[in-house]
Amino acid sequence: MTTLPRPVLALSADDARRIALRAQGFIGAPDRRAGVRGVLRHLGAVQLDTISVLARSHELVPYARLGAVGRRTVEAAYWNARPDGATAARPHAFEYWSHAACILPVEEWPHFAFRRRAYRDRPHWNHKLPDGAYDQVVKQLRTEGPLTATELGGAKKTSDWWDWSGTKVAVERALMYGEVVCVERRGWKRVYDLAERAIPAALLHDELDDTECLRRLVRLAGESLGVGTRADIADYHRLKGEQVDAVIADSGLVPVEVAGWSKPAWADPAALAAPPRGRHRTTLLSPFDSLVWERARTERIFGFTHRLEAYVPKPKRVHGYFAMPVLAGGRLVGRVDPAREGRTLVARQVTLDGPKAVPAVAQALVEAASWVSCTDVRVERVDAPELREPLARELARALA
Repeated sequence: MTTLPRPVLALSADDARRIALRAQGFIGAPDRRAGVRGVLRHLGAVQLDTISVLARSHELVPYARLGAVGRRTVEAAYWNARPDGATAARPHAFEYWSHAACILPVEEWPHFAFRRRAYRDRPHWNHKLPDGAYDQVVKQLRTEGPLTATELGGAKKTSDWWDWSGTKVAVERALMYGEVVCVERRGWKRVYDLAERAIPAALLHDELDDTECLRRLVRLAGESLGVGTRADIADYHRLKGEQVDAVIADSGLVPVEVAGWSKPAWADPAALAAPPRGRHRTTLLSPFDSLVWERARTERIFGFTHRLEAYVPKPKRVHGYFAMPVLAGGRLVGRVDPAREGRTLVARQVTLDGPKAVPAVAQALVEAASWVSCTDVRVERVDAPELREPLARELARALA
């Protein structure tokens, strides 16, 4: 008897776009009861980065979904702080390498065992590990408790960011191996602790094989994306394509065809169960937001070319140092390159997708200004000069 192939559900490009927006938390009323930790669990990973313009990226991600959530609330949710400033007994998150350096829900600790094993088997490293340094930092943490790299003996040999001390190399290697973990930051400094002390025992000792880890991460990526190609799914937690291929049939994701997409796709079945409904969020997005992580996906879904230019030489920048895409009505309608001067949010450069984008960009600017305690907004440059005056009028109306 011949087995017929299972029919594949067909989605329009707009269906896929709305599914992706809902999966990322941009359609419908935000779950304020779950708050920042709910956003983290929903996304599965929040990227960290050192750049801070309006705020650091890990703060901008929940802001984009929840609105003006307090920045101290954001930090406390990630770094497990209690109102009295002490550290709570059970961590809610840990830092590790996922899409990049990310904050991850602590429940996912077992599912990164495959990566910890891979790092232990890695033959080459960029930084040389001095003899005895690894054992020394583990011994010091065991004796003295959680410490920063500075408290362990210093993070750098010179002022160059890449010139790590032997202590920093050792403790970062221990973090990658999973013997050490970061579940807290003081300011912007990682606080290192022994995983056996910081990670709940039930999670610490739940050692899954590689297949179980990959199956879970592929499923999580599919749920966080809503719908995606093999490359989209692989990119979310930086898996290899062949790793996705090995488990996707058993991941629970279902194959779909999306109009205009040249590659096969898979979707979260829960995302297909009901059409996305609810209010669209209007907001500035961090360039490191998971909605726009992958450039090819962003172009495919939104017809929007996004590139972080912070590391591009200034004369070659097109949209600015930290150009933030503007989301409105389920579309990416422009960019703003922001800065802060005292109590003024400065839009150094604004790019608008036509006159219809003006009200949304003004709204996004004013809301962001209020969030970071700015009382005024100043626009320095608008790429389409004819839209400068309409934008100024909308800003004046919103600020009044």
